[in-house]
Amino acid sequence: MTASAVRPVAIKVDEDTKARLKRLAEVRGRTPHWLMREAITQYVDREERREVFRQDTLKAWEEYRTTGHHVTAAEADAWLAELEQGNDLEPPACHV
Repeated sequence: MTASAVRPVAIKVDEDTKARLKRLAEVRGRTPHWLMREAITQYVDREERREVFRQDTLKAWEEYRTTGHHVTAAEADAWLAELEQGNDLEPPACHV
């Protein structure tokens, strides 16, 4: 990230949270500012991944509704059990 890309943003936190941030920053050898940036970055990264997963799920559900192709829970469980044992198998074929 370049310095020109960084823009200040003000957030309001209660006094208790502010004190907690200050204590944690001291213990970690960081600044409260660093902790807040790190927390926001981690939150945004996690939520972006969750949104991709949600969109993939909706797409898969729509595909199932359109085609009816699926594997049973037993087929999926058997395949996962093989993977867990170190057997690199292709996933079971979908069927209607």
